[in-house]
Amino acid sequence: MADVAAMAGVSSQTVSRVANNRSNVEEETRQRVLSAMRVLGYRPNTAARALVTGQFRTLGLISFGLGNFGNARTVDAITRVAQRAGYTVNMIAIESQTERAVHEAFDQLTLQAVDGIVLIEAQILDTPALRLPPGVPVVMADGDASHRHAMVDTDQALGAKLITRHLLGLGHETVWHVAGPEDSYAARRRAEAWHTTLKEAKAAVPQVLFGDWSAASGYAAGRVLAERPGVTAVFAANDQMALGVMRAMIKAGRRIPEDVSIAGFDDIDEAEYLSPPLTTVRQDFDVVAERIVSLMIGQIETGTAPSATSFITPELIVRESTGAPPPKSPTP
Repeated sequence: MADVAAMAGVSSQTVSRVANNRSNVEEETRQRVLSAMRVLGYRPNTAARALVTGQFRTLGLISFGLGNFGNARTVDAITRVAQRAGYTVNMIAIESQTERAVHEAFDQLTLQAVDGIVLIEAQILDTPALRLPPGVPVVMADGDASHRHAMVDTDQALGAKLITRHLLGLGHETVWHVAGPEDSYAARRRAEAWHTTLKEAKAAVPQVLFGDWSAASGYAAGRVLAERPGVTAVFAANDQMALGVMRAMIKAGRRIPEDVSIAGFDDIDEAEYLSPPLTTVRQDFDVVAERIVSLMIGQIETGTAPSATSFITPELIVRESTGAPPPKSPTP
């Protein structure tokens, strides 16, 4: 550190502030110190720093179902935001949501000396007997707001309401729904909001069809819906299932949107390049991640554990896959 300070023309305290990513250093000075670090091959001693600060500047991340688009994007965004804040991320992906699996993941992460743990879509926390190990700050992403831990999520209900109102506003008498898995918080919130919005509009509430977030499950549901001539609007709970519904409708000879309008949720990168481009709800995963990391760092630095709940506003993206319903055949 003394060598770096001498080369950069600053004090050892300034080098320490840069190494610990403190904000009270002018940018020109910070860059000079970083340049000296690179030239000299200096690496901060994280163990020594932890002894002084009590922090390892490492976050633990437990994800349930990493194959899910939303979960994968959330993990990616949290990792990038944490790195910008000077934190590394250690992640464990769990396929089976059991009490034992959660405790084993916590044990592994705490042995790696993490400062806090983020859980993504942890339905297991609904288990009344489950208690997370104490002493580690926790923030939940896409969780149940009734828990005592801080939670951040896209406003799933608002997104579903926007989609359903959009389709009703185009003149459709009702909207059919292909929901995600019944044990998913996001799927439940979207389905409940779809149901409530139809009831408020005094529209008929069709039977829900369930999928598993995959295009294949959307295709299976789409084949069922394609056999019902009265289906003119479908809201799929994610874009992959919407893609499957579109494929089933086209294969059955139903035109999109002339015969049936289809909308999704997430706004995957491919959504605007589908044929036709897909109407959907955009989730801002970067904003979700920024709020999660901010809450986590706040807990780490203050030692308090707020039970704050933050909902990030989604955006309706209207494209060519939705339109007015087909004209009704004249009554003979």
